[in-house]
Amino acid sequence: MSTNPTAPADALVVGGGFTGLSAALELAERGHRVQVLEKETELGGLAGSFDVGDGRRIERFYHHWFASDTEILDLCAELGISSAVEPHLTRTGMYYANSIYRLSQPLDLLRFAPLSLPDRLRLGLLALRAQRVKDWRELENRTAKEWLISLGGRKVYEVVWRPLLEGKFGQYAEQVGATWMWTKLHLRGGSRTKSGSETLYYLRGGSETLVNALHKRLTELGVEIRTGAAVRSLTTDGNRVTGVRTETGELLTAPHVLVTVAPEQAAALLDPVAPEAEAAPHPAVPALVRQLRGVQYLANVCLVLENNRPLSDTYWLNVNDPSFPYVGVIEHTNMDAPGRYGGKHIVYLSKYLPVDAELYRMSDEQVLEYSLPHLRTMFPGFERSWIDDHHVWRAEYAQPVITPGYRRSMPVLQTRLPGLYLSSMAQVFPEDRGTNYAVREGRKAGRLIADRLRTGAALHDEENARA
Repeated sequence: MSTNPTAPADALVVGGGFTGLSAALELAERGHRVQVLEKETELGGLAGSFDVGDGRRIERFYHHWFASDTEILDLCAELGISSAVEPHLTRTGMYYANSIYRLSQPLDLLRFAPLSLPDRLRLGLLALRAQRVKDWRELENRTAKEWLISLGGRKVYEVVWRPLLEGKFGQYAEQVGATWMWTKLHLRGGSRTKSGSETLYYLRGGSETLVNALHKRLTELGVEIRTGAAVRSLTTDGNRVTGVRTETGELLTAPHVLVTVAPEQAAALLDPVAPEAEAAPHPAVPALVRQLRGVQYLANVCLVLENNRPLSDTYWLNVNDPSFPYVGVIEHTNMDAPGRYGGKHIVYLSKYLPVDAELYRMSDEQVLEYSLPHLRTMFPGFERSWIDDHHVWRAEYAQPVITPGYRRSMPVLQTRLPGLYLSSMAQVFPEDRGTNYAVREGRKAGRLIADRLRTGAALHDEENARA
């Protein structure tokens, strides 16, 4: 999956997810020579796909888009694949106290038995009150817990929000910033119709349709894309970044390097900086490494079931029961038709957790066996025979933990180490991670690097003219 460059690269991009590919597109469209290095054998990052039979592909981790995801929708239009973007009316629910409650429309709130009528009304008003907050900076120094209690009261928090925060963030639940919760409420509010139903968007063929379209366009522009090319370290001459060294020992040079992996992984490329370099590291490196290692992340385990019948008619089921090991049950084929997958019903069970958690360290078969009793409790008619196949996917760096005041410690795009740029899901604040923001930030990085290349070339020409 590569082309042969005719000249050294102007920029190296580490990571072949949507951030890296979008940055490469921005640079290549401006005439710059770019190399993309991806350690996996396929492109896509956390939006990478796998086969569920007969060449049918689907993401390893569930994805959908909101109407507000204009960056990625515009990219689809630019690449000529807008006709593959399809709207879907979806159903949302909540599992609480061994019961499933529908929460797709406003009237569903009035039937939500776990709360008293006054608290149901408070829950309904909470979203409206959250929508009135126009500037997230008002919430920057507050926790989600204190903000949600102020909006809806303690009972609503204990029944609805605390289990979701603990299921998502575990030990960090009470440290999560209000800005993270505000972003979620705004997204969900913007995706609802006037009747309260939620419209989501999914790409026919999944994220791989966009990955393939990007790859085709980048190849046409002369971008060299190398898969199976893990980067071991960044190289420097003591004054600036000079390139990277791969795990095979190959040295690739460029005056600008964009790193799109998680902060901890970026720190590993910097510390120590290029054992092969003769010069001492740039003085900005130690502080940058400390900053990157200060960003907390949670991993994710995603159990994907290929079933021969549906579990329910709900697409997105939030789990508010601490006895159930997953924070969400996402029945993908209650959004995209089972016929797209040979009649199979595809279900994702998702859990965010530390990498040393027992569930993360289980074998794939152990994960399934551990999950079966819980599925039987949630869906009393469920049988093991419903599952035709299963898959377990793990991501070590899945969810950055956004705390009050996060902006002050967030890594910046252009670092103090000249020539080094960082763009990851830990840097889309105040929004939460997502493919739309990966595209947005990637294109932003590409434009910045292109500007630095243009400015550098102009200065070089000016110096030559003076000489």
